[in-house]
Amino acid sequence: MAPDLREFVRDVPDFPKPGILFRDLTPLMRDPDGWQEVIRQLSAVCERLQPDLIVGIESRGFIVGTALATAVRLGFVPVRKPGKLPGEVTGVDYALEYGSDRLEIPSDALADGSKVLIIDDLLATGGTAAACAELVAAAGGQLCGFGFVAELAALEGRRKLPDDQPVESLIIYA
Repeated sequence: MAPDLREFVRDVPDFPKPGILFRDLTPLMRDPDGWQEVIRQLSAVCERLQPDLIVGIESRGFIVGTALATAVRLGFVPVRKPGKLPGEVTGVDYALEYGSDRLEIPSDALADGSKVLIIDDLLATGGTAAACAELVAAAGGQLCGFGFVAELAALEGRRKLPDDQPVESLIIYA
């Protein structure tokens, strides 16, 4: 029987500031059975969506994305904060609750029109994942869906993501 992934997530109250309940996935990553189950379930998502590449969002999306890409024998492309990638990059600026941020991808990484599955550890407000979807399109890729280990549904992050794309979350917190 598959382990219940919620059992491996630690709730940390008042982090990073008072009133926030932080869902800490590091105990899940530390447990070989729990982590193997995460990759097994996300591999099933890959089987359904048939991406050519996995795109992971800095930084925990790198952890999940590279493990998944290795398991399903696909390439991995990092999406990073500004100034972290060598060579030519394609970037997109996006709004945060208080301010703005930017994501970048190597300009040639998706030039062949690859089908891309965007992977991250957590879907919260959806702004970063939505910006990543915009970035994939700007770089020439074809988005085929999103995969997250956990989702904070009360923050309604799915509403910011493209309606025509599947969104798969392994754990959903109401």
